[in-house]
Amino acid sequence: MIAAPSVSLYGHWTCPFATRVFFALAQRGIEHQVVDVPPSAVRGPDFVLPPEFVEHSPRLEIPMVRIGAEYRADSIPILEWLEARCAPAPLLPADEADRDVVRARMVWIDRHAFRSMLGVSYGVDPTDIANSGDALRDDLAEMGRWTEDSGWLAGDRPTLAEAIAVPIYVRLAGLRRLGFDHALSPAIEAHVRRCQDLPGWPAAAWNDEQTDEFVGRFEAYRRTRARG
Repeated sequence: MIAAPSVSLYGHWTCPFATRVFFALAQRGIEHQVVDVPPSAVRGPDFVLPPEFVEHSPRLEIPMVRIGAEYRADSIPILEWLEARCAPAPLLPADEADRDVVRARMVWIDRHAFRSMLGVSYGVDPTDIANSGDALRDDLAEMGRWTEDSGWLAGDRPTLAEAIAVPIYVRLAGLRRLGFDHALSPAIEAHVRRCQDLPGWPAAAWNDEQTDEFVGRFEAYRRTRARG
């Protein structure tokens, strides 16, 4: 494990998968350089990808992280790799059984709540948007139930499960403007507030202009799909 490696994150604020890594790096206090690489869907025609990104990101998608002379792509493998390679403030418990709980909940959020969130964002048909909103409500309620004993998603302190959840929380205001019209359960509202108080939150959070841009992009996407 390296105490103070040279770390670079290739990513962009619009990408929810990169947001996971932005949060984890800041939460752990790992000094790093950010190389701004937009997601493929929003790269301008004149944007030139860094050569090392082309070489080491198999699908040319963000996020990608460099530690020293090594590279990894894909957010969950990156988060695990950072745990193995960087010493400060780990977000995985020392006990292996506790780690298994964190990892299981990371996978659950990724497969369920994240998918529902993307369904709201990318939805075009009102019925599909409503169904995705219903699913997101239920998924967040389930996550809220996990927090009822300790206040956190897996254990008695923030873990990588929070890193997976934070991109959803960051987008809640925009998702409401895109069709997510449900109240959150009290437990998940409390968890959102706890996450907002964490050191990693400012690295992930959006300002009003970023929320407006997020909403505008998906409204334009819906108009294009509706015409097509």
